[in-house]
Amino acid sequence: MKILVGYKRVVDYNVRIQVKPDGSGVATEGVKLSPNPFDEIALEEALRLREKGVAAEVVIVGIGPADLTAHLRNGLAMGANRAIHVATGDAVQPLTVARVLLKLVQKEQPGLVILGKQAIDDDSNQTGQMLAALWDRPQATFASRLDIEGGTARVVREVDAGLETLEIDLPAVVTTDLRLNEPRFIKLPDIMKAKSKPIETLELASLDVESGDHLRITHYAPPPRRGRGVMVKDVAELVAALKNKGLV
Repeated sequence: MKILVGYKRVVDYNVRIQVKPDGSGVATEGVKLSPNPFDEIALEEALRLREKGVAAEVVIVGIGPADLTAHLRNGLAMGANRAIHVATGDAVQPLTVARVLLKLVQKEQPGLVILGKQAIDDDSNQTGQMLAALWDRPQATFASRLDIEGGTARVVREVDAGLETLEIDLPAVVTTDLRLNEPRFIKLPDIMKAKSKPIETLELASLDVESGDHLRITHYAPPPRRGRGVMVKDVAELVAALKNKGLV
């Protein structure tokens, strides 16, 4: 079986986001960019399935500008067999991403597609669900455990009431939650090996994908600054202060 994994590049989660002075977007010049954490979890799970003998090949897919190659090498160093770079200088929204992935699914014929449940830059949480709908195949989102047996995937999901277990037929789409696994540390020899692994580059225009970018962002703004806290001496003073504000 072949596993296809989405592998997006985002601003590193340790970086404090700064909005551009004109409000046109987020400042990325000189900012550290890293793999989306949920996508790293997705890749780690695919690699573990390959190590168990469930899959024979793991292919990562990235959509972005020419310099995305270095990011894809990171996924190859983790252990992916090869990478596909869909080249575009424009930011793409979830529906367009899902349509691109559908084209690659039709080309690669994977038995399983694993995606992060969301990207930490836009938190859309839509691409996996949209891909499953376009592909007309089963989906299981927010996976905290994944087991493959024959042509069936058993997925454990964390829900408000506890744990929910789903069984879905393959091929299918699975999106990953934080507690599914902990991604492996990349070693120097693996980085060197990744330099010889193949990266196929496809122009977005060549895939004949209809744009799904119907959302237009008009302005970015940082969250309002929090007001300074007030120190109180005891519970009685706290209750009195809350009453004065009409909160009790």
